[in-house]
Amino acid sequence: MSGSQARLQAINAVTNYKPISEPLNFRDQAASEVFGSNVFSIATMKERLPKAVFKSLQKTIDAGEAIDESIADVVASVMKDWAIEKGATHYTHVFFPLTGATAEKHDSFLSPDYEGGALSEFTGAQLIQGEPDASSFPSGGIRATFEARGYTAWDVTSPAYILENPNGTTLCIPTAFVSWTGEALDKKTPVLRSMQALDVQARRILELFGHENITRVKASGGPEQEYFLIDRNFFFARPDLVNAGRTLLGAAPPKGQELDDQYFGAIPERVLACMLETERELIKLGVPIKTRHNEVAPSQYELAPVYEDANVATDHQQMVMLMMKRVAKKYGLECLPHEKPFAGMNGSGKHLNWSLGNSTQGNLLEPGDTPHENAQFLVFCAAVIRAVHKYSKLLRAVIAHAGNDHRLGANEAPPAILSVYLGEQLADVFEQIAKKGTAKSSKQAGSMKVGVDVLPHLPKHAGDRNRTSPFAFTGNKFEFRAVGSSQSIAGPLVALNTIVSDSLDYCATELEKSTKGDPKKIGPAVQKLVQDIMKEHSQIIFNGDNYSEAWHKEAEEKRGLPNLRQTPEALATLTDKDVVATFKKFKVLSKREIESRQEIYLERYVMDINIEAKLTLEMGRTMVFPAAIRHQDQLAQTCANLKAVGYEFDTDTLDIVTDLVKKLQDNLTALEGVLTKESFRTTLAHAEYMRDDAIPAMNAVREVADRLEEFVADDLWPLPTYQEMMFIK
Repeated sequence: MSGSQARLQAINAVTNYKPISEPLNFRDQAASEVFGSNVFSIATMKERLPKAVFKSLQKTIDAGEAIDESIADVVASVMKDWAIEKGATHYTHVFFPLTGATAEKHDSFLSPDYEGGALSEFTGAQLIQGEPDASSFPSGGIRATFEARGYTAWDVTSPAYILENPNGTTLCIPTAFVSWTGEALDKKTPVLRSMQALDVQARRILELFGHENITRVKASGGPEQEYFLIDRNFFFARPDLVNAGRTLLGAAPPKGQELDDQYFGAIPERVLACMLETERELIKLGVPIKTRHNEVAPSQYELAPVYEDANVATDHQQMVMLMMKRVAKKYGLECLPHEKPFAGMNGSGKHLNWSLGNSTQGNLLEPGDTPHENAQFLVFCAAVIRAVHKYSKLLRAVIAHAGNDHRLGANEAPPAILSVYLGEQLADVFEQIAKKGTAKSSKQAGSMKVGVDVLPHLPKHAGDRNRTSPFAFTGNKFEFRAVGSSQSIAGPLVALNTIVSDSLDYCATELEKSTKGDPKKIGPAVQKLVQDIMKEHSQIIFNGDNYSEAWHKEAEEKRGLPNLRQTPEALATLTDKDVVATFKKFKVLSKREIESRQEIYLERYVMDINIEAKLTLEMGRTMVFPAAIRHQDQLAQTCANLKAVGYEFDTDTLDIVTDLVKKLQDNLTALEGVLTKESFRTTLAHAEYMRDDAIPAMNAVREVADRLEEFVADDLWPLPTYQEMMFIK
């Protein structure tokens, strides 16, 4: 079957699509009744566990106290019975290795009774600890390949759940994953460590403000997930999408996103049906899904939850990515979470909303109506500002990977330069403090008259939003907008929790020195502290256009802010002395654990680019080049035939195509040459080589191939085009 036939069949399949499953019935059962139905939740535990056992577990979940292992057998037995009632035959310890993916090994509840039958068993020991093979997961040198032992440890703070399958269900138990030597080999363990550190330092601040009976302070996270959906027939006709998650070749369509007609537009019927079922499945798992809408690029969408406990949010985000891909297949769609599936189109991010608070003092980043009078808020907000400025390289490093390099700095994403947007109200308050040592007023929100009598007056925020800022204050939280759409939010959360812990430690120490235990001195002490922080760190604050060239020049030349444009230079900063010292101080990551992550992420960058380069070479030689020379042959025959009958035909088009075919052949040969180099002094050196040599060689092939797509006859072109993939739904 020729390439054109494959494209035509794909188009026919898309245009004649029919649902492969019956529509869901939303009338018989309200979403509120379904929510958390597959979760071994607090309510379920309270109902089923003995009172003393439940109270013990609750202390661990709410207060962060050490788990009482003596209750494990009781919990395991009750959890097993609940799971079997839900149809479960197996259980699995779910963990998140440093691949960024979800990992699980399933074990049956059944054990032989040696009398010809079987018993359902699940012990406390099996609940608390599992032993998966750690040898095939990346460890960055922590473990040798032959050292296979690893352990999963039950995370009580993230609830167990049932994952449904057409042929049964599985009990899923969220766990941490560590090596035999006790070092973290996963994403979860550092999140839990960083939350513990944040709690300790935040409580010190709250105690200085006279609070008593302070409950555990937790970080919260709420990731807004952007993604693309295209028909699977197109997906499987594109080797680059199948293997790399993005198109490595493809000319821009005549119509792109310039009309702004996709953003917040009416959601296509098939896409909405897919969204509804995805949300239904996530609701069963207790994921607080809130928002869905069309995004900027054609075939791009967004799904966002309400923000929740950072550890649970991290686990839920993995469920979201898993469920989006799983359900999309039922509707003949493929979910593309890559940051830049289509060149020249809006890329996808995962805006991470971050805050901290507890059940007694509430959200600690809530400014109130008069933030200039809210000393406690000013301390916590100033601590975040200090943290982002002091550790901006680290924040850039934790969102660095090959996919995000295509997005950062483009028109739909913040640049690689970290800055903080505060909005007019807070910027004014902190500016007053910086200049005078105190703030006397706060700009008020007020209301807006639209100018139409039948429309109500609208409450107006005290400041606008800034979509160009990588780190923006948005009312009562900060939004880290530079996180990539395919990433786990664990890394950014670990970094934020740790660097804010460091700043809160600094603030608490300074306030303790200034007040010397006298609560009456807290006001002047706060004023001096915040003023000192603003004098030293205010250059990180920027409320303007982060996309502008003027800002880039100002940020680098006048403010001294780092601009780590691509992944290798960003990841190189992970082992800076101050980063290593801070992670060690708060017992979040050891030097060895940090070095292992740097090695793993650099190696992943190399592998990602290498895969893309080999795919570009393969597609260029086996798909684009054959189509181009066939078209060239047809043009040459036409010119020859016309000349034979005495007609002088202009050969301009043939000349252009011939030149492009020659360039394509030369560029493919050059790319192959780049890929032959194998020896490198370090993984960083290899990553820099891929950045400096492989990527330009790939881009050279793409430039010619995309130009050829504009000339080669449509019936010869082998790949689904951008206008087909993005607009035929």
